[in-house]
Amino acid sequence: MTGAFDDLLAANDEYARTFAHSDLTGRALRGLAVVTCMDSRIDPLGLLGLTAGDAKILRNAGARVTDDVLRTLVLAVYLLGVDRVLVMPHTDCRMSKSTDADVHELIADKYGVDTRSLEFHTVPDQDAALRHDLMRIRTSPFLPPGLRVGGALYDVHTGKLMPVEV
Repeated sequence: MTGAFDDLLAANDEYARTFAHSDLTGRALRGLAVVTCMDSRIDPLGLLGLTAGDAKILRNAGARVTDDVLRTLVLAVYLLGVDRVLVMPHTDCRMSKSTDADVHELIADKYGVDTRSLEFHTVPDQDAALRHDLMRIRTSPFLPPGLRVGGALYDVHTGKLMPVEV
């Protein structure tokens, strides 16, 4: 794993020298799971005032509540101490600027790869997608009825969260 990852391995050596989290368990100390986007401008722990061990962070393109996110939430709730879920998409998201068809066409034209067997879960209407995803969690037969579920849009230009009431 050397070469392309040397910078990361060197950074990890430095991190390990002062590692201070060996006492943490796999449980979410603050009972929180956050579903957010993979966008590298988002620091979910920092923007929510959390530290390592406080929350389960689930990231994917567009912060969508997919089947895999639901599977992971079930595990987080029943095995890892989660009793509340925040779904947090963000402004200026690439997934909100195109449709699945657009993405398939772009990848095919530019790279010659046929991705039509994949669903990208693009979000042309972020508000509607967020409300849909919140409802999907709230009505899941696999999650407890008392699970607290909330949504907020994170502004990548100001650092502010804008709660969405459903």
